[in-house]
Amino acid sequence: MNIKKTGTGKVILLAGGGKVYTDIAARFVRSERDIEEIANSPYSAQIVKNILSAGHKAALEFDYFIFGVEGFSRVTETQLVRKRMASYLIKSGRAELGGARSYSLVMPEEISSYPGVAEWLKQGRALYERMVADGIPEENARYIKPQATEFKAIIGMNAHALHDWFSIRCCMNAQNEIRDLAWKMLKLCREAAPDLFEGAGPNCVQLGYCPENERQHKSCAHGVLTKNKALRVLKEYKGGADD
Repeated sequence: MNIKKTGTGKVILLAGGGKVYTDIAARFVRSERDIEEIANSPYSAQIVKNILSAGHKAALEFDYFIFGVEGFSRVTETQLVRKRMASYLIKSGRAELGGARSYSLVMPEEISSYPGVAEWLKQGRALYERMVADGIPEENARYIKPQATEFKAIIGMNAHALHDWFSIRCCMNAQNEIRDLAWKMLKLCREAAPDLFEGAGPNCVQLGYCPENERQHKSCAHGVLTKNKALRVLKEYKGGADD
């Protein structure tokens, strides 16, 4: 049985970046020129910057990014697919190529090394193999596999959806493995399309304050104002200005 450590998952960028279409999409909203002239306009990083700074992100939906991921657990898969504006193709959890059964797991080291876990996993694997040998369809036997089971997938999101996803999943309040996935995806996006993702990241990076308020992660408490604290500071400032 292959047990991988969380944080070692791989992410590759299959498509996205290169030619950016956000600036072209934005021109269609404002420009009086004909469509051929708009389409042939040279790329404008300034238009992209203006869109991001103004928060008018609809034009970002015309830039699409596709990722291949592996080495992450079903725990992270469950959190991943909560994002509605995305496309997923996830590798089947049934028989592998040639009939060889896979039982790869991904979990934190503190869990895999916890007393009794190794034996429990070993028994679960043996039970799974026995079920299959006794003729239980693999599509049913997999119900006893743990949430630590590895998944592989292709993920597709547009740049607008990615900004939204990064704001939540790059946050310190996100679970460790999904945050690791998010930061690896963000790194690839910044390399492929730096203008589109210059200000991307957790909410505190995008907004300048933490909207989590009383749920703010303790590691951020001394460096980032919460939304409520920022509003109080602004109210005090305005009060002083009125005087």
